Amino acid sequence: MDGCGVVVPIGTHAAVGGPHDSPTPGDMLCAALAACQDSTMRLIANLLGVELTSLQVSVTATVDVRGCMAVDPNVPVGFQTMACDVRFTARTGTSTELIEKLKLAAERSCIVQQTLKSPPPIVTTFITSDSG
Repeated sequence: MDGCGVVVPIGTHAAVGGPHDSPTPGDMLCAALAACQDSTMRLIANLLGVELTSLQVSVTATVDVRGCMAVDPNVPVGFQTMACDVRFTARTGTSTELIEKLKLAAERSCIVQQTLKSPPPIVTTFITSDSG
């Protein structure tokens, strides 16, 4: 992660033959969505003047690894489903209308969620070098 001075080990999931001894890229994608939704909820709550007394975000995803393992060409590569569960409590007395406004704005404003819903084009460039 350039510029932040943090090294994040990346593992390979046991379902594809790895030891799953570190977070996998899929784990990182789920964590990115959870972290973004958490920070977005806090940001929007602050803007709306809603005091959150508790907030917990969890993300789960399902994948059929036959796609990435090229076992079945009819199985897509990638997650088939993702679920983002946001459990929160606002200060007692917060109006239902304000809670609904918070939920709608937080979902709409979550950058990672919106990127996953409408992905941008991605260009992959492979750069090789001679080993000799």
